[in-house]
Formats: sequence, structure tokens, C-alpha cells
Amino acid sequence: MFRSVVNVLGYASIPAAAVLLGGILASVRAPGASLRSVVQHFTSGLLFAVVATELLPDVMHRRLPFATIIGFALGVAVMLWIKAFSARREKNASNASTRPSRLLLIMAVDIAVDGLLIGVGFALGAKQGLLITIALTLEVLFPGVSTAIALSGDGASRKRIVGATAWLAALLLVGASAGAVILSSVSGAVLDAVSSFGMAAILYLVTEELLVEAHEVEETPLLTAAFFAGFLVLPVIDMFS
Repeated sequence: MFRSVVNVLGYASIPAAAVLLGGILASVRAPGASLRSVVQHFTSGLLFAVVATELLPDVMHRRLPFATIIGFALGVAVMLWIKAFSARREKNASNASTRPSRLLLIMAVDIAVDGLLIGVGFALGAKQGLLITIALTLEVLFPGVSTAIALSGDGASRKRIVGATAWLAALLLVGASAGAVILSSVSGAVLDAVSSFGMAAILYLVTEELLVEAHEVEETPLLTAAFFAGFLVLPVIDMFS
């Protein structure tokens, strides 16, 4: 078991490094509003593809409607709780924006679930685990950048930005460890609930955070194309695997 966990952590360190790298690059030179919107559109398309090609097919294959409903409902409830928590903080902090904090919390849930998926993927087989790792490495790079962009836009220091993305990277490793140790031996219903929770978290992140902020600049054909390019990445990777 220990050797298996170490092996999973070795692979999970690749997307964890991608999270940190994205945050460092964005903290060194914060991109402008147009580039931020391109990144957020691309990230949104990529996250939609994760739901469509990785999570939803597994949930549909297991055919466990009650576990799916419970997991998805819990995911929605957690996201709405985070939003409500941020709104309360906004009332108590008259001179501080809470959008970066809310985005960071939601990203943390998404990153932790990504780690769980890596651990579960390797529990199902080496090929599945490797494919999920490759896909999630591409996915988490851009959320790391988006998080750094949001924090820099709120006036955060470079140290705080790097620390926040390092925290996200650590959460991914924790999630991967949990997936390897715990979720590899549980029932299909629990796996289904975790996948459904992840779908809800990702869909909320895309529709209520990334795309909302991305549309603060004027929409252009390039921005629209970035969304669809992001969506196409994972299916193409799957075809070549």
C-alpha cells in the first residue's frame, strides 16, 4: 500500500508542479485584461471537457442515480455555502473585494477533487491513472494562472500569490493520497458520489466565477475560440493515448 501511495504521489506531483508554475508565472508578470479573459475562456472550456469526457461518462456507466443525486447536491450545496460565506465577509469588510477569496475557495475544492480522481484513476489501472494525470496537468495549470490573476488584480503581493498557489498544489497531493488510500477500496456508490460532487464544483466554478469575470471585457471571436480550443484539448489527448 505504501509503495502504491508513493507511486501515485510521484505522478500527482506533475500537476501539482503545474499549479505552482502557473501561479509563479502569473505573479512575475500579471497579464492584462484581454489575456486574462483568454486564459479564463480556455480554462472554462477545459473544465467543461473534464466533466464531459472524464466524470460524466463514468457516472452514467455506473448507473447509480441516488449516489449521483446525493453527490451532486452536496457539491452544489458546498458551492452555494462558499458564496454565502463570501457575501457575509463582504458585508464585514467594506474596503476589500471577496471575489478572489471566493475563487480561491472554489479552486481549492476543484483541485482537491482532481487529486482524488488521480488516486482513484491509478486504483482502476495504470493506463487510466496516467491518462487522467496528463489531462489534469493541463487542466490545473490554467486554474493556477487564473487564481494568481485574481489575487494580483486585488493587489495581493507576489509572496501571497505564490503561497496561495503552493497551498493549492499541496491540496492536490493530499487529495491524491486520499484517493489512493481510501477511495480505491470503497464501493462504486461512493466513487459515483465523489465524481458527482466534482462535476458540481467544476460547473459552478466555470459558470459562476470564470466566465462571469471573463466577460467583463468585450467579447471577441478570439475569446470565443479560446473556450472551444480548451474544450477540444482533452478529447484529442484521449484519441492519441
